[in-house]
Amino acid sequence: MDYLWENRKDLIDQLQKDSKLFHSPIHGFKHWRTVEKNGLYLSQFNDGDPLVISHFAYFHDCMRVNEHIDDGHGLRGGKYALKNKDILDLTDDQLHTLYRACAGHTGGRNPSCDTIACCWDADRLDIRRVDAKPDLKWYNTDAAKDMVIKNDFTPIDN
Repeated sequence: MDYLWENRKDLIDQLQKDSKLFHSPIHGFKHWRTVEKNGLYLSQFNDGDPLVISHFAYFHDCMRVNEHIDDGHGLRGGKYALKNKDILDLTDDQLHTLYRACAGHTGGRNPSCDTIACCWDADRLDIRRVDAKPDLKWYNTDAAKDMVIKNDFTPIDN
């Protein structure tokens, strides 16, 4: 499995320059890498687009301005992706899906496609990093729901 952070140093450098919380232990680069790993795992079980999922991991929280309630941070991350589309290896359709995934990831329900479902579930599966228990009502993919129901996250923790 190829990870975006391993292959796109230029993109990661740009995000580091522009993201206020890049080094945050809660919403920064470490979280983004975990979301990418989770999302790529989930995409094995549906038609989620791995390239969009990888990009989502790095853009969904990249424009946060604080660690707490930050209304609009997903929308700002989506707009940031659109603004930087020239350095992304995404088609227009993929870019549009990325934007929708970022913009709706906080509180979003009923994703419109498997890719967005993987994105949102990948982020929500990492809620455990702040000692919060995953709530089944927020998950969309069968693989994520199964982990939450069984309270067994070994498939993504290894």
